[in-house]
Amino acid sequence: MASGSRPAGPEDSGRTISPGRLGEKVPGAVAAATLKGAASPVRSVVASPRPLKGKAGREAARRRLQLLPGAQAEGRGEEAEPEEEESLLSVPEEDEDEAQPLPPVCVSPMRGMWRDEKVALYCDQLLQSCKAEDADEAMSKYLSEKLQLKDKWLGVWKTNPELFFVKYEEASIPFVGILVEVTCRPPQNPSSCFKVTVSVAEPFSSNIANIPRSLVNEILEELEHSVPLLEVYPVEGQDAAIGDIALALEVVRFFYDFLWRDWDDEESCDNYTALIEERINLWCDMQDGTIPGPIAQRFKKTLEKYKSKRVDLVEYQSNIKEDPSAAEAVECWKKYYEIVMLCGLLKTWEDLRLRVHGPFFPRILRRRKGKRDFGKTITHIVAKVMTTEMVKDLSSDTLLQQHDDLDLALDSCYSGDIVVIFPGDYQAANLALLTDDIIIKGVGKREEIVITSEPSHDSFVVSKADNVKLMHLSLIQQGTVDGIVVVESGHMTLENCILKCEGTGVCVLTGAALTITDSEITGAQGAGVELYPGSTAILERNEIHHCNNLRTSDISKSTLGGVNMKVLPAPKLKMNNNHIYNNNGYGVSILQPTQQFFIVAEEAFNKGAASGDKKDDKMLSKVMQSLNLEMNNNKIEANLKGDIRIVTS
Repeated sequence: MASGSRPAGPEDSGRTISPGRLGEKVPGAVAAATLKGAASPVRSVVASPRPLKGKAGREAARRRLQLLPGAQAEGRGEEAEPEEEESLLSVPEEDEDEAQPLPPVCVSPMRGMWRDEKVALYCDQLLQSCKAEDADEAMSKYLSEKLQLKDKWLGVWKTNPELFFVKYEEASIPFVGILVEVTCRPPQNPSSCFKVTVSVAEPFSSNIANIPRSLVNEILEELEHSVPLLEVYPVEGQDAAIGDIALALEVVRFFYDFLWRDWDDEESCDNYTALIEERINLWCDMQDGTIPGPIAQRFKKTLEKYKSKRVDLVEYQSNIKEDPSAAEAVECWKKYYEIVMLCGLLKTWEDLRLRVHGPFFPRILRRRKGKRDFGKTITHIVAKVMTTEMVKDLSSDTLLQQHDDLDLALDSCYSGDIVVIFPGDYQAANLALLTDDIIIKGVGKREEIVITSEPSHDSFVVSKADNVKLMHLSLIQQGTVDGIVVVESGHMTLENCILKCEGTGVCVLTGAALTITDSEITGAQGAGVELYPGSTAILERNEIHHCNNLRTSDISKSTLGGVNMKVLPAPKLKMNNNHIYNNNGYGVSILQPTQQFFIVAEEAFNKGAASGDKKDDKMLSKVMQSLNLEMNNNKIEANLKGDIRIVTS
């Protein structure tokens, strides 16, 4: 039986939950490369699949699919090379004919919905004034009405590979897709769910090139040809009613994937639709960059961890056959409190008042050392071996310390010290703990002094020193979710540096100041430079390019690019002789949470000139003055959305 009901949670501890159907992770990028036009697979919202019968027979059949994808690909020679978009994955050769490529599925209109459209759909149309405990019924009613439009249609059934493979690599086979014919049976009474029956459609098609059709038929027979409804994606090229069904399925998927929380029906909420509206705003803020990419990633990771811990608890409880032992009881309580803590953290994230100004907790909890007791400063030489050539330009009274590890050098610093780094590759966790006024500079070409972030750490370079300076360095961000550089307080100077980002670029928080000169910033998922309310920045002779590489399906709505300013109170920005180009948003975007400058903005940039090519210079000058924005001799060009834009949230 398939339905639009929510996933099971710990309150459903009497049920058995298959990990293959709850909380499965499917890389969207891999899915998009495998299926042209296919929406990224999501987890099923149907828990507790019925136990399959004929287990011994199924295991025997599945042994034909035991090879790892790497070995399977090698067996196909030239055909193992990846193809474009509709490439087929491979399993061991069979006598049966190969499956045809999957047809494209319907592209969801959900991707093009604006924030207010989503709010109107979920809050005004679907949920209206219902309570959290009634949300399941509202979703099921909506889905049932749409499914009655057509009793038979073609779709792609996307299921977990565990159903077919004994061994597989998740990144190589994110899902098994089969073209099926779907039959919807009307419910026996208003409270019952639709039963969705599927059968293999012609021509036999799959994203696994030579998956045996006989095995697919056997699996479907064991499932009694009934599969979770939300695992089925209607294909393109059918009549308009199918498009309505595809939209309804996507609406329900989005609700359970992004808006529903397992604790909703466990707690009283006077206005559930208001809570859903806040979550829609949260999701949209993460998609359009209002919330910086690293912070959005931290929220998503926390949510994934919460779901995973919840499933772990249910599975652990289900494996306790009789009265729990003392050790089992302790383990249950431990898992439960982990869930409670994560739940509380997620609720905090969802409070809009705490999200207005981005990060709401300090990253640095270390106190300043200040100056040494004897008042002297030390120059720290970072190199495998120190030679006289390295120090020939230093004065004779310079106190020196040599380190072969950058982390040790930073840990030894007091205010006033200088860290001199010679060419090489380095990592330093202490770059995320800069509290004292020091200078960190490379000797030689900046491309030869490479500092890479620790992928397991949240932060890379974080400072709350009064005055810290980084010079002639290359900072390479790998895996960390924070901005490549975060200035919490005080002032930081970046001079002649290369910043290759994976998260957001440089974040200057409220009250902090930043000066960047002769540097290059590239690759940020959000803006290259993010200025929070009340911050100050001076940018001179820099290159900021190829930023706003947001990993999101809603990139068409993202405005971030080279420099992003958040006003109220307005930050101060001085930009001279910078080159801002090839960014996926605007060259410079000014984000304001109210309508304060909206009229001025619309006069300065009319609707038909969103790219910034028809600006009224006088009005733009007025806006810049009111925002404390000074721009001279900057070259802003070839940015996807345009040069400068004032955006209201």
